[in-house]
Formats: sequence, structure tokens, C-alpha cells
Amino acid sequence: MRFLLLLAVTILSACTSSQSESETRPTGLNVLKDTVLKSAASGKISFTEHVKPILEAKCAMCHNQTGLPGRLSFASREAAVKSGTLGVFIVPEHPERSRFLTHLTSTHSSVKAMPPVGETLTSEETALLSRWISQGAHWPAGEAGNLITEG
Repeated sequence: MRFLLLLAVTILSACTSSQSESETRPTGLNVLKDTVLKSAASGKISFTEHVKPILEAKCAMCHNQTGLPGRLSFASREAAVKSGTLGVFIVPEHPERSRFLTHLTSTHSSVKAMPPVGETLTSEETALLSRWISQGAHWPAGEAGNLITEG
């Protein structure tokens, strides 16, 4: 009887644990230095200084032209703003309608939280990306807007 009770408690605790922390999705560390994050918290978000380093470190290894062909790619602005079968991933000035953010923050079972493997974005990084989208999601064309991708 004691064993069954222990088993039930173990199973229930596993079912209610946070999806954001697991062996395959550990809580990540900030890519940007604290001073850079603080300056971005109240000012204009710069794609090249703030957004690009986060996307390169935590997203572009899968979301590039070769990693997931036909899926969302952060290799360039042109690739990132394309609308897919699930709609638009980045809706400038509307973070609440941007599937990119909902895939980062959702714990609903029907939404596959990103990244599925590897360090998750920190709350500071997610807030920064949300502010960037609120500010219009400016993404420069050309070399400044292209991400370094592996693959």
C-alpha cells in the first residue's frame, strides 16, 4: 500500500511539473550581458545588438534554410516574415498575435513549446523579443539582418 501511494505521488508530481524545465529543455542563461539587457528594457530595441544574438544562440540552429526546410527560418528577414500554413509568426506591433512568442511561452499541450531541445529563452529574453515586436519588429535587410546559421 505504501509503495502504491509513493508511486501515485511520483506520477502526479511528474504530470504537474513545468514544461519549461526538463532534461532536454533546461532553463537557459541570458545571451546578452546584464548591462545590455537593462539598457534595452527602457530604450529602443536594436535587432543587431539585442535580437540577433538571441536568435543566433537559441533559434537559428534549427530555424534556418536547411535545418527545417519549408518551416520558419530566421536566416534572413525575408525568410522570417513569410506566412506559413499556421499563419504569420511575427506580426509587427502585435506580440500577442505573433506565433513566434506564443511558441516560446505556451505551456498548452497543443502548442509545441520552443525550443524542444536545448536551453530555453529566459524571461528577460522573451520580454525583450516581445518589446521588439511591439516596437515594429524592425529587421534590417542584407548582411546586418542575416543570421549566422549552422548546417
